[in-house]
Amino acid sequence: MPYQDRSTGLVVFGILTILLGCLTALLVLLMLVGQMAAASSTNTPPAPFSAILLAILTYGILAVALIWLGIGSIKARRWARALLLIFSWCWLLIGVMALVSTAFVMPKILAGASRGQDANHAVPAAAIAGAMVFMFLILGVILIVVPAIWIFFYQSRHVKATCETRDPVTRWTDACPLPVLAGCLWMAFSAAMLLVMPVTGLAVIPFFGMFLTGLPGALLSLALAALWAYAAWLLYKLDVRGWWLILIAFVVFTMSAVMTYARHDIAEMYQLMGYPQAQIDQIQKTGLFTGNRMAWMMSFFMVPILGYILFIKKYFQRKS
Repeated sequence: MPYQDRSTGLVVFGILTILLGCLTALLVLLMLVGQMAAASSTNTPPAPFSAILLAILTYGILAVALIWLGIGSIKARRWARALLLIFSWCWLLIGVMALVSTAFVMPKILAGASRGQDANHAVPAAAIAGAMVFMFLILGVILIVVPAIWIFFYQSRHVKATCETRDPVTRWTDACPLPVLAGCLWMAFSAAMLLVMPVTGLAVIPFFGMFLTGLPGALLSLALAALWAYAAWLLYKLDVRGWWLILIAFVVFTMSAVMTYARHDIAEMYQLMGYPQAQIDQIQKTGLFTGNRMAWMMSFFMVPILGYILFIKKYFQRKS
């Protein structure tokens, strides 16, 4: 079909994507500076560096990936368009869940902070409401509007045709449908993070009513990493066994986590991870994760993931 060349748009969005990667790299630098500043402070002991190592690795990988994808977009590579479309959809969906979480969490945090001050210096309710509105406007732009613009551009058939014309070679991203490829990438990324957890000392895993730590937690992390990597490979090959493996593992480990958080407070997990007691006390003051609230929150946010797993089943019909 005839199409309109979108090479200029690919260059513009590629440059913007590179800038996003640079901002993400700046976040890594800010986290390192913040950790050093907290270490030099005498008021509150800082969290162990291992506690932020996973976040630093995540943002570091994301920064490199965005810069790489931006260059690919400028060159009109079909793999870059596919991966940027996956990234944008993940960005949007995670943003929606983050806004829902913020709407639930932030009012309680601000109210608790206001109660913690004396009556003469308490934050007025109008100021709290104004701060909430301003924060939601900013988050709405970053988490909803921006990824929606990226999706609108890279999902265009004109952009797809432009990339396929300028890059006619079949790429690895063409081996399976994009929704399935997204699942493969998430599983591979999760496997990499699980491999790092035993090294950082954060291998504290909920397991059917208790937390596994030390050697048992590390072994389970490594086993899960191998399981997710194998499932990602099966998904990529459109092997229906991979879909069943993910579905069963998701249901089992969701039940395991819900059972654990229904019996244990999340503060116990942070204590096992080595967080300072002062920071744990601040988390408990919000009252958000006490009792079995964490179990309910996990159940709520697992529903969209289960819906996604059931959605991609249709791509495996012919392989079954």
